[in-house]
Amino acid sequence: MKPAPFEYSRPAHVDEACALLAADEGARLVAGGQTLVPLMAMRLARPTRLVDIVRIPGLAYVRSEGDEIEIGATTRQHVVESDLIVRAKLPLLAKVMPYVGHGATRARGTIGGSLANADHAAEIVLVAMTLGATLRFRDGGKTADVAAEEFFLGPMVTALPPTGVLIAARFPVWPEQRVGVGFHEINARASDFAFVSAAAQVAVDAAGRCTRAAVGVGAATAVPLRLDAVAEALKGQTFDEASVRGIVGATLSAVDTMADLHASADYRRRVAVTLAARAIADAYRDAQILRDADAR
Repeated sequence: MKPAPFEYSRPAHVDEACALLAADEGARLVAGGQTLVPLMAMRLARPTRLVDIVRIPGLAYVRSEGDEIEIGATTRQHVVESDLIVRAKLPLLAKVMPYVGHGATRARGTIGGSLANADHAAEIVLVAMTLGATLRFRDGGKTADVAAEEFFLGPMVTALPPTGVLIAARFPVWPEQRVGVGFHEINARASDFAFVSAAAQVAVDAAGRCTRAAVGVGAATAVPLRLDAVAEALKGQTFDEASVRGIVGATLSAVDTMADLHASADYRRRVAVTLAARAIADAYRDAQILRDADAR
């Protein structure tokens, strides 16, 4: 099929993009177009106007801002995948990037596009929730920040105003020397959307005890979950597989997981426990390698 007819605009700056959205209720932003364009081709989305922001100056960058890494909204996913700053300071984001779609889609897809699309199974969204990222947007001539846990409201639903434009994401950098990460997902085929995913980041001391942790589960609920109770329980502990699995299982036992044609709610809960435990194990192991390297 072909898309329904639409107008096309390429604004010169962000405030012009906001104005175009305000003037046409049917207008939609597009940057990489890796989600919207296929939906348009199937006529599942019928915007009256596409507002293309990918060439607006100053929205594509990765830079260190003290205790945060800021990534511009139109930064291509493949750029983030290979960026040295991301690899050095945001190991969890670097870990998940090869799982985001396919190489061809990462060449066009943008960081902001994935976040604004808010797919509950998206790996970048999971990292933003797990690490507690901050999303920055422009609307009505003003810039505002919103925490990830307040930004993602449901599948494909965010707190971004209808006339707002996401301009950047700010990810916190952990200052600890020994930080390990883990990520696992299960899907029908490699690079397809996950049925369940899990991410973990753990910092350990010289004795291998956890000093800080962040754990998240994606695709199992309407928005990715940050398992703060699990992270808190890990503090002061060395890795013990049975203990970790018990903590994760107890936490997720009270969570209402989703059911659809791909997987039942019970399946998602069971797999979420397994994948989260594996991600935590990998994070401990990753941090242990750094600890052993320091000892040498």
